[in-house]
Amino acid sequence: MAVLGAIKPILTVGWDGDAAWRLRDYVQRGGYRALKRIIEERIPAAQVIDEVKKSGLRGRGGAGFPTGLKWSFMPRDPGEKYIVCNTDEGEPGTFKDRDILRCNPHSVIEGMVIAGYAVGAARGYNYIHGEIWELYQRFEEALDEAREAGFVGRNILGSDFCFELNAHHGYGAYVCGEESGLLESIEGKKGQPRFKPPFPAAVGLYGKPTTINNTETFSAVPFVLNMGPEAYLEAGKPNNAGTKLFPVSGHVNRPGNYEVPLGTPFPVLLELAGGVRGGRKLKACIPGGSSAPVLPAEVIMDCTMDYDSIGKAGSMMGSGAVIVMDETTCMVRALERLSYFYHEESCGQCTPCREGTRWLYDIVHRIEHGAGRPEDLDLLGDLTKNIMGRTVCALGDAAAMPVQGFLRHFRDEFLYHIEKGKCLVAPEVQRAGSTFFSATV
Repeated sequence: MAVLGAIKPILTVGWDGDAAWRLRDYVQRGGYRALKRIIEERIPAAQVIDEVKKSGLRGRGGAGFPTGLKWSFMPRDPGEKYIVCNTDEGEPGTFKDRDILRCNPHSVIEGMVIAGYAVGAARGYNYIHGEIWELYQRFEEALDEAREAGFVGRNILGSDFCFELNAHHGYGAYVCGEESGLLESIEGKKGQPRFKPPFPAAVGLYGKPTTINNTETFSAVPFVLNMGPEAYLEAGKPNNAGTKLFPVSGHVNRPGNYEVPLGTPFPVLLELAGGVRGGRKLKACIPGGSSAPVLPAEVIMDCTMDYDSIGKAGSMMGSGAVIVMDETTCMVRALERLSYFYHEESCGQCTPCREGTRWLYDIVHRIEHGAGRPEDLDLLGDLTKNIMGRTVCALGDAAAMPVQGFLRHFRDEFLYHIEKGKCLVAPEVQRAGSTFFSATV
């Protein structure tokens, strides 16, 4: 491919970041400059929120909700309020937030402190996924540095603004990535999502108003304020402002995190990741984490990496995690693996999800193992419709959407499994591809 042209990666996480994450390195890169300007110039909280609004920054955790608008939902009257960072990154294919904590934890700290200033919160928590203990420890070290330097704690930089920040270690439950399940876990309860309304901005952590954003979102805030909202807005495209970290995995030569402007053509991102491994043909791509519907090669190759283009193509950008699948991938086996994950991670609170995810997995499992029936495909479609929109949180939808996507674009491959009792992709071809969905389930 020769499509890079003028677009270059803004950042490939892992450059020298693993050795340049401490406070002195961050300050040398302009770190805490935004916070200092806010404190020293006594910029009103409403103005900070307005700048974030103008930037067009959208939540980078999956929903893509405008960040400044979310901050404005917090009540302005004095009282106990909280800022919470969601680093419970547990979705297959998504690994951007852990690299932010590894390479640039102070950007998250600064973003959370600025958010606390903007909404009038005096305390924050960063909820960190249970399977990245070493990064939890690194974040704690960064917090100690920030406290000692006066960027966190009482009377920040000699002002009357106080903001205390703590890390909270999760235990690896995928459902705690849902914001209200996360709040329940911080409170020491079983991590099960809450009914909404009320929403966290009104009744959140410990029953108090709470703003929750993703790790990447908080880390972007200092850069938005330093470069200015207009410049950040222009870095992307209309309704898709700024840059985005894309974790690229699967059948590529250089898997990793790539930060590019929103609106970057998918072929450019694929080339940055070294192209399809082994010179093989691209078969499909999941463009936004494992819950996003899969797109075939002919569709994804015409997409740009932004909320609107991916949405129009029939999928969603979600966390931005790009899972590349080449011609050696058995799509039935891939869906079997994904369905097993969602079945295992259901918290069991809602019957459609608790029972439905098991049925989805069981049906796909029997198709993959030569016992499928012609009516199974329609049954899978009916099951997804009976799950979606009928659960407290979006885990049910997350389990259903991959099934719908795989059946929509690769139905013939599922029919071949049912009719022939074997995979369309020969076993020796799958072994040659060494697929990332090859784990025994």
